[in-house]
Amino acid sequence: MAFLPKAILVSTSSLFLLMTPVAAHAAEDAKTDDILDIITPYADGRYRLETVDQTGKPRDATASTFRIKAGIVTKEVHGFSVKVEGETIANIGAENFNDTLNGKTQFPVVADPEDIALNQAYVRWRKAGVADVKVGRQVVNLDNQRWVGSVGWRQNDQTLDAAVATVMPFKGFSATYGYSWRANRIFGPDSPKGIFRNNDVHLVHGSYKIPSFGSVTTYGYLLDMPQAPAASSQTYGLRLAGGHRVGKVKLLLVAEYARQSDHGRNPVNFDLDYIAIEPGIAVGGVTAKVGFERLEGNGTVALQTPLATLHKFNGWADKFLGTPANGLRDLYVDVTVKPKGPDWLKGTTFKAVYHDFNSTRLGINYGHEWDFLVARKIGKHVSVSLKYANYQAQGFATDTKKFWLTTQVKF
Repeated sequence: MAFLPKAILVSTSSLFLLMTPVAAHAAEDAKTDDILDIITPYADGRYRLETVDQTGKPRDATASTFRIKAGIVTKEVHGFSVKVEGETIANIGAENFNDTLNGKTQFPVVADPEDIALNQAYVRWRKAGVADVKVGRQVVNLDNQRWVGSVGWRQNDQTLDAAVATVMPFKGFSATYGYSWRANRIFGPDSPKGIFRNNDVHLVHGSYKIPSFGSVTTYGYLLDMPQAPAASSQTYGLRLAGGHRVGKVKLLLVAEYARQSDHGRNPVNFDLDYIAIEPGIAVGGVTAKVGFERLEGNGTVALQTPLATLHKFNGWADKFLGTPANGLRDLYVDVTVKPKGPDWLKGTTFKAVYHDFNSTRLGINYGHEWDFLVARKIGKHVSVSLKYANYQAQGFATDTKKFWLTTQVKF
């Protein structure tokens, strides 16, 4: 934890020149306004108990961790505002898990190492309905986070040091361009894989809202990452997502195709396809979807999504955080129930997901997985959830069972 002052000073100093005009405007306004009208503080605390039973490990893991994020957001002054957010992650009780840094390899991995760090610090300029620009350390979530996301499930967010601009030239259309030079990953700054520095990452994203349906999106993500050359790639794709109501029933559809090839410092040449199709139906408080996701592999390399929120995809047991060289085909069924009544069930979500995993090459049966979730909001500030994953291995990895109890409070 001794690195805290240096981490904060280095991060904030890189933003000082950008923040100075905003601070000057805010200070001028502070002569007449109460300081609480200029600065809004907030806090987000989350406790989690996570257990992992993994075949091949001598001992089961039990991780009891608490994370708190706290920060301030200034009000807009001539469209400018500032956000600064710190984060602390601490173990509570015995450290009976491998946090990727403590050397306890007899336990399965729970990637929530202790940390104190500057999580976000950026300047924002916004004009409603016209443009939105952020410069600094920030959370970046695009579409469903399949390619770029903040990994909000883990205790430590993934953030990017980046400049991201979105413009809205006409109704229903938005175009985003982002340039990132550093990725701050969930493993924390003490980990050798915790920070990807000196990146040359370009994020291009355009989306148009289709009336009475949803949106069509096109994108191009160019990743050149010197500290992860094998993950450097260029990906271009098209995504359609939305639904159409027929009486009391809503028909849902997601369809996406992308082509990924080598880029930058990647030493291997490849061209690989990504396909996702997810039709569904929603009626009352029940949503049912059948999905097919295909990440191609050629036996040497496979399509990868290193900046994604990977936990959202291919099973909560996290056995496919990196796509196997022979590729991955995930056929799944997802059923979510949000009861309309009785009153004691309102605000509760029940989810069950089944995955069948295979390779895209050689027809290897990797295994299957069941995932279950019960989550409930309590008032405006509190939420609790129980979550379970059971991966049964066939031709990939080992049997793994995970359980989570999470309580979160936001103010």
